[in-house]
Amino acid sequence: MAEVDHPNIVVIMTDQQRADLVAREGYPLDTMPFCDQLAREGQWFNRAYTTCPACVPARVSFLTGRFGSATRTRCNLHRGAVAETDLVTVLREAGYRTALCGKNHSHLPGSHFEACYGYGHQQSPAGNPQEHAFDAFLQRYAMHLVPEATPFPVELQYPHRIVDDACAWVDQPSDKPFFLWMSFAEPHNPYQVPEPYYDMFPPEDLPPCRSSAADLEGRPFAWRWCLEAFRRAFPDYDETFDRARSNYHGMLRLIDDQIGRFAEHLDRRGLRSNTLLVLTSDHGDFVGEYGLLRKGPAVPEVLTRIPFVWNGPGVARRGQPSPAHVSLADILPTLCSMAGASVPVGVQGRDLSALLRGVQNPGDFRSIMVEQGYGGAAHDGTEGLDPRNDGFTPSPDGKSWGAFDELNSRTQSGTRRSVRAGDWKLVISNDGYNELYHLPSDPVELQNRWDDESCEPIRHELLEQLTQWLLRLEDPLPLPVRRYRFKQQLEPCP
Repeated sequence: MAEVDHPNIVVIMTDQQRADLVAREGYPLDTMPFCDQLAREGQWFNRAYTTCPACVPARVSFLTGRFGSATRTRCNLHRGAVAETDLVTVLREAGYRTALCGKNHSHLPGSHFEACYGYGHQQSPAGNPQEHAFDAFLQRYAMHLVPEATPFPVELQYPHRIVDDACAWVDQPSDKPFFLWMSFAEPHNPYQVPEPYYDMFPPEDLPPCRSSAADLEGRPFAWRWCLEAFRRAFPDYDETFDRARSNYHGMLRLIDDQIGRFAEHLDRRGLRSNTLLVLTSDHGDFVGEYGLLRKGPAVPEVLTRIPFVWNGPGVARRGQPSPAHVSLADILPTLCSMAGASVPVGVQGRDLSALLRGVQNPGDFRSIMVEQGYGGAAHDGTEGLDPRNDGFTPSPDGKSWGAFDELNSRTQSGTRRSVRAGDWKLVISNDGYNELYHLPSDPVELQNRWDDESCEPIRHELLEQLTQWLLRLEDPLPLPVRRYRFKQQLEPCP
């Protein structure tokens, strides 16, 4: 392990990537071999969590080191953020040049970066007719599924073009270290891939899901309504379900190949040994569990647990997953430490740099919390919400619903908090639907043991952990103007 003053920093963020669909997690398909190699040569965490399973709240947490309850960003339509500063500003002031290549979807405008190459799910900085044609092709599929192989080459796919832009920016002459946020909009829907990825993981070769739509029975209304809404918006939802899963797997390999291509470019430029690579995602995807795709209700593991890989200077090779419980909010204070910058006031994430060096006990990080819901009472289906204002978009002919946003009033209302500690997970909701799961024996959370008398000791322990997290995340901002001396809390919960 080499330690470098002011290393180059690259945060590679995917959108909607489930943590467990990789070989290093024991998955039977080899979806991301290069990222698995980076993980084994550095450190990776299989108890890493988003702060909230939705794009904007999670990305704002990454950039501020604060949870959504503090930033006041609790859903995708909250675009302001309460924070003293952000990661980009901190690193710029520490002497870094900064760039965003890819999807933003945060509170920061692209102009906040010194260079910005912005991509969305169906939009790109298209500069030639082929790129414009690809954008138009994606826009035809209502953010859902392309059932056939995408008839455009890999070179037009956004991950390939994002890596092209990133390589060109890295090559610009400068005597400053660089910070690059390389942000792929995939494997988020629309689920689409060209050959050879389309046939790489055919539907018949996929491992079966560990749950089904039948397991929605007994869960809160939002779960069942989400499935009904998908079927209403997409009449072929059940028929194309396995193809969507297959495309998702192909997208993982496409992304992996492009991350590998970027790393090879760093090698050729002699930059790899001085560059810290951080691989993560904003949240997960059902990818078929419970009969669902995308994301939506509540805080299941498939939506909240995220990939979390660190590789490069300042990172000791561990060779196996760390048992530490970590969060997307921990990236900012850790990068501040590794770049020699002060951690901003109000940051709630924890500095992992000592853990990455191998000088801190992973057991110190014995729990982590996730937030979800924009507040108020949970919708129960009796409100008569107008579909046009609640996630549905009419088809071009106006005769049916042509698109569906699974993040809407019904799936995001209410308040939920989950805490993971060791093998157990606790979920508390303001509607009284509380949950307790033993994850090694029940990875998709089908056996709720909240009322199990034998689990009373662990239930009490996790309730204590949750209470400590709720107190820890009380926002100190704004600080008192005089006399009181605020002490930053960057250590794990006791």
